[in-house]
Amino acid sequence: MLKHSLVGYDGSESSQQAFRFAMALARACDGRVRVVSVLQVAEGGDTCALMMTDNGTQRAQDLLDELKTIEPDAASRVDIEVTHGSPGDVLLSQVQQHDIDHIVIGHTARGALARWLLGSVSGDVLARAHVPVTVVR
Repeated sequence: MLKHSLVGYDGSESSQQAFRFAMALARACDGRVRVVSVLQVAEGGDTCALMMTDNGTQRAQDLLDELKTIEPDAASRVDIEVTHGSPGDVLLSQVQQHDIDHIVIGHTARGALARWLLGSVSGDVLARAHVPVTVVR
């Protein structure tokens, strides 16, 4: 039974739908949802300064407030982490660190060129995950 789902969340409509799906599953299975928001690290500029000064506490509270507008009972079933890195790598590392048994991610429609240039988090996770993955459209 799927008791601990992981949702990659970026505020997009597709990630909101993934969150709704994971919450419905958590309610049905008396489980929990771990929501991870990954701030993607870009080269140059103030990235290092941002990473050294931002502990994520306010961002995590803001994210919880946002999630409660989507699902009012979010605070009782959700664990939140705001972190830095490559989204696919972060999500996959969360599986081992937090005993995740299911990943839920949103699907973002991109053209072939954008997928080639930017990559696809959902494709990366699907290719490398060792737990079931649900892609919500």
